[in-house]
Amino acid sequence: MLKIAVLISGGGSNLKALLDAAAEPDFPAQIVCVGSDTDADGLEHARAAGIPAFVVRPRDFGSREDWGAALADEIRAHDAGLVVSAGLMRILPAGFVREFSPRLINTHPALLPAFPGAHAVRDALAAGAARTGVTVHVIDEGVDTGPVLRQAAVDVRPGETEAELHERIKQLERPLLVQTVRDIALGTLRLPGVG
Repeated sequence: MLKIAVLISGGGSNLKALLDAAAEPDFPAQIVCVGSDTDADGLEHARAAGIPAFVVRPRDFGSREDWGAALADEIRAHDAGLVVSAGLMRILPAGFVREFSPRLINTHPALLPAFPGAHAVRDALAAGAARTGVTVHVIDEGVDTGPVLRQAAVDVRPGETEAELHERIKQLERPLLVQTVRDIALGTLRLPGVG
């Protein structure tokens, strides 16, 4: 069974979807820890499920690399074979990425390579995009530049607000992430560079 570490910064809706899936007896992966860079509300989902939760705050460290090393220590302690960034709103340091990638995946609310970065939904609307969506990709040392694993698209509705569009993207994001993790665990989706 694949052991997963999940990283979050907010409410944890993607984490909740993974926890719900992992509670099913036929799900081929187990969430072994949940980490955050802040006292995220979503950590309560982990605690309610009896899963170890931890906070590693960047401000407590002298550098981003030191923060990344402490985060890596926590994940290593739980022997996770896959790290899922499910709403972690922070760029991971290069040393962390080198240690875990390609067993390090992320969800992004756009159809990469279009609209990378922290404001993807706003950027898609500003560009007048007719379609956008969600991408699950491998994290590399760039910003939203790693190999794409899965995507799902949604049409942009006339007059739609950023919040409305983002909510519709999240409706696609949760099942896409769950299916991607399932397929990685089953070996039906191969991570680039992993035998």
